[in-house]
Amino acid sequence: MATDVEIAQQFTPRPISEISTALNISPEDLNPYGRDIAKVDVNALKKPQGKQGRLILVSATTPTPSGEGKTTTTIGLGQAFTQLNESVCLALREPSLGPCLGMKGGATGGGYSQIMPGDRINLHFTGDFHAITSANNLLSAAIDNHIYQGNILHIDPRQIVWRRVMDMNDRSLRKIVLGLGGKMQGIPREGGFDITAASEVMAMLCLANDAKDLKERLDRTLIGYTYDGEPVVAKQLEITGAMMALLRDALQPNLVQSFEGTPAFVHGGPFANIAHGCNSVIATKMAMHHADWAITEAGFGFDLGAEKFFDIKCRIADLDPDVVVLVTTVRALKMHGGKDKNNLVEEDITAVQRGLENLDKHIESVALFNKHAVVALNRFATDTDDEVGIIRNRCIELGVSFAETRHHAEGGKGAIDLAKMVMSAVDKSKPFIPLYQLDEPVLEKVRLVSRAMYGADDVAFSKQAEKDLKHVEQLGLTHLPICIAKAPSSLSDDPLLHGRPRDFEVTVSSIQINAGAGFLVVLTGNIMRMPGLPKRPAANDVQLLENGVITGVE
Repeated sequence: MATDVEIAQQFTPRPISEISTALNISPEDLNPYGRDIAKVDVNALKKPQGKQGRLILVSATTPTPSGEGKTTTTIGLGQAFTQLNESVCLALREPSLGPCLGMKGGATGGGYSQIMPGDRINLHFTGDFHAITSANNLLSAAIDNHIYQGNILHIDPRQIVWRRVMDMNDRSLRKIVLGLGGKMQGIPREGGFDITAASEVMAMLCLANDAKDLKERLDRTLIGYTYDGEPVVAKQLEITGAMMALLRDALQPNLVQSFEGTPAFVHGGPFANIAHGCNSVIATKMAMHHADWAITEAGFGFDLGAEKFFDIKCRIADLDPDVVVLVTTVRALKMHGGKDKNNLVEEDITAVQRGLENLDKHIESVALFNKHAVVALNRFATDTDDEVGIIRNRCIELGVSFAETRHHAEGGKGAIDLAKMVMSAVDKSKPFIPLYQLDEPVLEKVRLVSRAMYGADDVAFSKQAEKDLKHVEQLGLTHLPICIAKAPSSLSDDPLLHGRPRDFEVTVSSIQINAGAGFLVVLTGNIMRMPGLPKRPAANDVQLLENGVITGVE
């Protein structure tokens, strides 16, 4: 089969104006970025379009390091709806340069189920990540400048919680010392960088309903404490107006199309292992506003992105999916059944059978939110009929829907069975039930999620986490939802525990207050907010050819 880049070169794009017209978006609300990309004004949401579209959430079982094709499945499913002459629109996250050039590679789908133009979307796109990075670092610069210029607010340099960000994997910047070189270079203090996709500015943009909402979130963002222990927020530095100016265009969702011309809003890109893992509220609502079916996804496994989709995004944005698609693969279940991650190609019936317990847990988790699961088996060429049969039979036993898909090789027609299954399943779900109530103690929220989603016996707070919790209580922020940062490769907080771990505790290492985003980031295990590069990063294979084609980003 041709590579993603070779397939992309076969693509003949429809003018973006045609894509917007199909969604009934007014020309005055369209801001083209060339022929193939456009931004859509947020005000388009205020124009009547009739009834709101039904929302489909795509999630997955616990993935292998290379992923299970959740984004590819989402795109293939959208193309299948298009082939069935249904009104449909995708709502996806923007890729981050860190993983694109690190371990995972690009995030625009694959094969004949890609969003286009893949190279532009994967690399710089419309500059949203640059705008978010710039706004974040403007606030960082303002904090250090304020201290240097006299520190009227009495900010304690030892208690600054706001960190700089960049859209790249760089472990050497996790912890640094700022302001060295003499008194003209600033006040020396400890600091560090997070990756842009894990930043609070990214979360705020993705959860904001409009510019007014985003401004209010920026204003209340906690940046640190005074020498007396009083909180300091961004509004006090009088810098949030300039941050809004930098974010003006980034707030508008990006409109592109799939390989087969299915419309797609691609906007926002928070990680799901260290952030809330969903595309922007504005883009999701835009897709629902302009199509009968809106298909979105949540990052990594159901225990991470989908839990946050329900407990954070759905609460804030008043959303409620009609059905959940749970993507899995034979190779993932083999790994969870004890097979080495580097040896998942050859048939192993026993490993697949043992790995079913991971699928079982995620199906149970979907039901906890009152939703019906449609299991989508993303079939690879090396999968055997016997291996697939085992997974199909388990779904029948559990009373959930099952569809085999071949959208990577066949495009939309390879996911038509899945699309029909989804359409027939939407009435089987009920209004979602959150895992916890907001007025419950923070410890109890963490315990409830850890037990329900991960299968943990209990949780343990480190001394730092206990100290952080006291800050949360003193600031009166215990009512906020929680965003648990956890290893994506395991249901537990230990990345090496595959399958369905049992008899374990989740260890909370610290709690970070994201008052602007409106949630508490609960860090577990050894999770970090700035990834590092692997021994051989994907960047080593990226090339710019003489004809202008970029290879290696796929």
